[in-house]
Amino acid sequence: MTDAEAPAAEAPRDPETADVVVIGAGPAGLLLAGDLAAAGLHVILLERRARTAANLTRAFAVHARTLELLDARGLADELVSTGRRIDRLRPFGGIALSLQRLRSRYPFVLITPQYETEKLLERRALSTGAVIRYDREVIGLHHDPEAGTVAVDFRTPDGIHRVHARHAVGTDGVRSTVRRALGLPFPGQAVIRSMILADVRLTHPPEDLLAVNGTADAFAFLVPFGDGWYRAIAWHRDSHAAEGDPADLEELRAITTTALGTDHGMHDPRWISRLRSDERQVPTYRVGRVFLAGDAAHVHSPAGGLGMNTGLQDAANLSWKLAAALHGQSPDPEALLDSYHRERHPVGRLVLRTSGALVRVVMAAGPLRRTARNLGVHLLGRIGPAQDRALATVSGLGISYPPPPGTRRPAGRRAPDIALADGGRLCETLRAGGFVLITPPGAATPPATPLTHAHWRDRTRTACALVRPDGYLAWSAPAATDAELTAAVGTWLLPPRPAPGGPAQNA
Repeated sequence: MTDAEAPAAEAPRDPETADVVVIGAGPAGLLLAGDLAAAGLHVILLERRARTAANLTRAFAVHARTLELLDARGLADELVSTGRRIDRLRPFGGIALSLQRLRSRYPFVLITPQYETEKLLERRALSTGAVIRYDREVIGLHHDPEAGTVAVDFRTPDGIHRVHARHAVGTDGVRSTVRRALGLPFPGQAVIRSMILADVRLTHPPEDLLAVNGTADAFAFLVPFGDGWYRAIAWHRDSHAAEGDPADLEELRAITTTALGTDHGMHDPRWISRLRSDERQVPTYRVGRVFLAGDAAHVHSPAGGLGMNTGLQDAANLSWKLAAALHGQSPDPEALLDSYHRERHPVGRLVLRTSGALVRVVMAAGPLRRTARNLGVHLLGRIGPAQDRALATVSGLGISYPPPPGTRRPAGRRAPDIALADGGRLCETLRAGGFVLITPPGAATPPATPLTHAHWRDRTRTACALVRPDGYLAWSAPAATDAELTAAVGTWLLPPRPAPGGPAQNA
């Protein structure tokens, strides 16, 4: 591991301690910090930006699986109220693809600025007790084997400071300081070298909610936030401008007109930027006590709007595992923490392939390739199973993990938002932050185990299921005895440690 140390002349002063330090207050970092604090851990979140600095909002799409994860935190419905629902897609003028086919409470893509998602996640993190510190530039970290901690050094306007934590998580974006401090490579390539992003107003909005098209020379995309603003993305094959070079409205309007036939009266951009789009993934998401999540671990093209969603799902996978390990609830904490990389790295690879395929379809050059693209889109709209698979992948609902040892499918798959006997739903029950055991009435709760025991609303069901805090099935069986339930739960959870002078209590 390569350490990035603070200069000796500026020794860190007054080290403090935490259970977990999270670096980067984007969506993934905020969700992670909120989850860990809700689990009773002392969490410090460090962000380089000043509290009042605007965060350039590039993400805008929130997919169904991410909305389910936010529902399990009581945030989804409020976020939905901030944006616009897209329930059908008509790429390249083809047959409309209906998102109503998605088997979810959220059969649509929500279009809302990234700052709306961050605002809700920040509020939740603060309400659960997370400590968020802005204007804190992390300059290095290293493992302390003797103390069993990670030391994180950061710079503030008044000097250099250090915090010791049992674990650290880098959610600090594409140019991650944490990733560099770990000495990890970030292999990949640039797929689009000059793309313009902007939020604009339109005098003549498109008829379809989402306007997208690609020609031999250009590509453009327009989608409404629902408040009069539209996100515009445009690319021209002949553009050789570099990331960071200035972009202006006239260039954006010209590219949009080439791709869509009109610029829809584009005017008054509230921000406009030029960027490069890369496809990269770090080889490992864990190095000792340090983890990477979100864009610090993987980055890809904006096609499909998958970036922020994948980062939030990384955080949801990692947070409960860290909490279980730090609270001593896991029978094998190291194996549980290792499973974060084992489960999420293949998902990151899939997202790179998916977004890469989408962007190559968009950028198809030559009449034969464009004809093949348009024919493929037409056929996709007519073949139900193929459409279902494509929508499940992009929405995240089709993401699954390998079945845990000793189990078989459906273990590892997403658990649907099941109706429960108390009148609630599974996502509502998951708001407690722990495992949920679902059985027929009459089954005994495994003794002294920190979980929620719920029952099927359908009283004829005999199956039993154990659902992880992130909404994936840990175990299931067509039927089970009380002893089998206790054994299944025991592979994941240890009973709480007895309090001094008293018996263990169920959580």
